[in-house]
Amino acid sequence: MSAFKNPFDSAIRLKGGCSCGQHKSQAEHDAERVAQAVPQDEEAGLNRVIESTLVRAIFPHDETRRAFLKAVGAGTAMAALSSIFPLASAQALAAEGAGALEKTKLNIGFLPITCATPLVAADPLGFYGKQGLSVTLQKTAGWAVVRDKTLSGAFDAAHMLAPMPLSISLGVGADPSPMMMPAIENINGNAITLHVKHKDKRDPKQWKGMTFAIPFDYSMHNFLLRYYLAENGLDPDKDVKLRVMAPPDMVANLRAESIDGFIVAEPFNQLAVYHGVGFIHMLTSEIWNNHPCCSLSVSQKFVTENPNTFAALFRAILTSTMHCSDMKNRPAVAEAIGGPKYLNQPKVILDQVLLGKYADGLGHVKDDPNRINFDPFPWDSMAVWMLTQMKRWGYIKKDIDYKAVAEQVFLATDARKKMAELGFTAPETNYKKDVIMGKTFDPSKPTEYLESFAIRRT
Repeated sequence: MSAFKNPFDSAIRLKGGCSCGQHKSQAEHDAERVAQAVPQDEEAGLNRVIESTLVRAIFPHDETRRAFLKAVGAGTAMAALSSIFPLASAQALAAEGAGALEKTKLNIGFLPITCATPLVAADPLGFYGKQGLSVTLQKTAGWAVVRDKTLSGAFDAAHMLAPMPLSISLGVGADPSPMMMPAIENINGNAITLHVKHKDKRDPKQWKGMTFAIPFDYSMHNFLLRYYLAENGLDPDKDVKLRVMAPPDMVANLRAESIDGFIVAEPFNQLAVYHGVGFIHMLTSEIWNNHPCCSLSVSQKFVTENPNTFAALFRAILTSTMHCSDMKNRPAVAEAIGGPKYLNQPKVILDQVLLGKYADGLGHVKDDPNRINFDPFPWDSMAVWMLTQMKRWGYIKKDIDYKAVAEQVFLATDARKKMAELGFTAPETNYKKDVIMGKTFDPSKPTEYLESFAIRRT
């Protein structure tokens, strides 16, 4: 009797003669059915063996099993068995070979922004549970809190701005602590928004003296706004004021006119339009299309002490990210993440962000499906670009080995392996050139790139 036979199929005999009468023997019948139903990959095969073992233990008599399945159906039977036996956990353990999950209950910190969509959606959509993990998502207001709680161990893992694990590893803005970033969460997904009183100031050369909010020093938002200003002839440290502000506070400060604008993740740009206090000047994809933004990050200590749990979390996030990337899944994803436990935002706002058809506050309705996307691959070249900007604006004062730091923190090679195991296609290399506002970034020449900028602190 094959362990790969589907035990939830009432038409299949786990033992005994032919059931359908169309074959000379049950062996011939089963061979045809198994050939049709046998799992096509190793993980699915392991899962089938576990299911079959469980069902045969509960139903030692095959006729009883078949009668039960005919009465309730395979789906109901599987749900009933899962309620009395941790089937997902057993499958996750099997996927790890002999290694059990060191820790099954995790606290993960996040900010309630659409960049966190894969990390948040993995909870209601069941991607954590499928890996045997029980995750408590801890909503926080600001990035410094996320950093500090991750370093203290209060968070096992966290949704972080992609430059954060680099800065923490280098001891920039915090005591040095080795971090790892296995997966990017989102690409694009941000905008520059101005107060409605500035509708006549679309040329950034008119922004001298303005105050802009940024979510954190070590953020793509800070680096992209600085890049945009400098390319338009403004020195971001001399010609404007940049204030670090928690994203949930930005719309209120724009309404109070304590700031002239901000660069931030969604849904706050769309909320400023929704409340009539701001307009979207431009999406950050217009500065650098498909730029990285937020990430899943963990401490090296957590990975060392919990390698199997880390691998399970890695798989859950990769799977969720690829699910969220599929546009046909987006309406259901928006529904799943909008409640008070997660982003706590109206679905009409989340739909405009995730589906890309949105009002810009200037009387236009735009349609840009790439307004936000979800791509987990952590390009090492993108880490090198972030490091050049930290160096450019004086956050990093010492000489560094760009490539070594990038490859220590951004786990591109591991992501490629894990994506292949899950059946996803990953890039074949870890480095690529990108074009930002018409200027080509070559990751093999970071020093030459840095020295090519007229406005810089270094």
